[in-house]
Amino acid sequence: MPISRRFAALLIAATTAAAAFAAAPPSQAADKVLHTYLTTSETGLDPAVASDLASLSVLENLFDPLLRYDYLQRPVALRGNTAAGLPVIGEHGLTYTFKLRPGIYFTADPAFKGQQRELTAADYVYSLQRLYDPALKSPWLSLFEGKIAGDEALKQNFSYATRIAGLQAIDRYTLRIRLSKPDNNFLFYLATPAAGVVAREVIDAYPGQAGNHPVGTGPFMVGEWKRSDKIVLLANPQASPKPLLDRVEIKIAEEFQGRVLGFLKGDYDYLEQVPESMTDMVISNGKLKSDLAARGMQLTRFPVLQTYYMWMNMEDSVIGGYTKEKVALRRAIALSYNSEEDISLLKKGFALRAESPLPPNVLGYDPAYRSPVSYHKAMAQALLERFGYRQRDADGFRRGPQGEALTLNMHSEATVGGRLRDELWRKNLNAIGLRVAFKTDKKPEIIKASRLGKVQMFESNWIADFPDGDNFYQLLYGPNSGRANYARFNLPAYNQRYEQARALPDSPARQALYGEMNQLIHAYNPWVPLTHPISADIRHPWLKNYVRHPVELTTWRYLDIDVDQRQRALQRQ
Repeated sequence: MPISRRFAALLIAATTAAAAFAAAPPSQAADKVLHTYLTTSETGLDPAVASDLASLSVLENLFDPLLRYDYLQRPVALRGNTAAGLPVIGEHGLTYTFKLRPGIYFTADPAFKGQQRELTAADYVYSLQRLYDPALKSPWLSLFEGKIAGDEALKQNFSYATRIAGLQAIDRYTLRIRLSKPDNNFLFYLATPAAGVVAREVIDAYPGQAGNHPVGTGPFMVGEWKRSDKIVLLANPQASPKPLLDRVEIKIAEEFQGRVLGFLKGDYDYLEQVPESMTDMVISNGKLKSDLAARGMQLTRFPVLQTYYMWMNMEDSVIGGYTKEKVALRRAIALSYNSEEDISLLKKGFALRAESPLPPNVLGYDPAYRSPVSYHKAMAQALLERFGYRQRDADGFRRGPQGEALTLNMHSEATVGGRLRDELWRKNLNAIGLRVAFKTDKKPEIIKASRLGKVQMFESNWIADFPDGDNFYQLLYGPNSGRANYARFNLPAYNQRYEQARALPDSPARQALYGEMNQLIHAYNPWVPLTHPISADIRHPWLKNYVRHPVELTTWRYLDIDVDQRQRALQRQ
């Protein structure tokens, strides 16, 4: 069936299910429950502040941006969400005029003093202003800063009373955004969770605690929340369109084994991105094991718009800096990384070697590009010898160029997978004479420390916020240091090319700039690009409408559950 017809059928099913939900007696209202998990703990549910995957996964179901991605259209395309459709674009790409759909309401909260609170254009003005609030230190500000006309006034002396030319509520349902210069990706920014709309009354009612009181207009609302343990979302009866599910029960499942065993027992309805250390439990020779297939489970492969990389803090006294000996140290570390071993042993073949920051299927990706820095143990050792890392400790590990003790400190996640990654890095680095110590912690805590510049090295990953190369190359843009640029890489030659590239549409000229930026990354090595995962996803037969989306993090608002089929299958176990 063509995608457009499938999507139409899905919308018809959603409308039918919504009508049935409205007519059902209370005893049947909670029958359709999705059981799922998040791989790390959430940090808070404020669209302007959250940047971890767990929080964003929940946020995109609670808060409404103006636009969302069409669920099934490929290549990906945007459509209206709270906006009645795509905006009218004028002034050669400088102005965007949105018409909001009337009759969209925030979920009930004491802040509204018992009144229904309708969404208006002014709410989007306020919500986008919040990204500039210096008290919030929004990690999303870089998407908008310097792009919305007049926003320098918000940077110089921030106040919510400040009115700027670039953000205007023309009337109750008309929003006009004006840019200082065209930006080819601007509509993508307006579909991120950070652009989700909030109500000022709620923010004001809970000073400094907005992330603990999520009140939105999205398809779901929070029913129960036990931090770092369980989140229950309830279908928002005022949402338009209403979800097919009545409830989503989310557990925090940080351990790989717990996720897989939970799925096999039926505790979870699907398993996304089978953990690399658990692949052999469910997959054999690239196929779902026969006993699982006999139970109706289905395996799909999904090329995630994601890059794994190990970053190094360019401001760190041991590993940072732009002098030749520091560059040589980072280059040697990059040369020590054995990608073939990583992909075959840890990722069980479900990954591609990363040649650059860009994964396949992102605009700007060059399939012909090859990194000049690949696994070469002898070259790594020769580099260290040449640039002064010759002296050895009694235990054989290298000392620094001035004869000082040298220990690399790498943060890692306190999980089975994290420990496996540690051992691979220990083996690689020890093989070239470098001592490494590991500090384990939960990922949200590591990210917090990273933004403060207190982490020396960490293996992280980035999933596309929008499907364009700019979203990945901004991770190394100097002004983003302390935000998404965890490596604190700040090289004028890179910054200049990035600024030139972001002004261009997807084109040969932009791709040439990307090639030059790749070469600078490989020259200075703030990153070791690792892999692009190919997600192995497994779902139970009772889960309906499941299709991974390349950009959106969850598909909960489109999913359906065959309750009877689920009950029969679990009884047979």
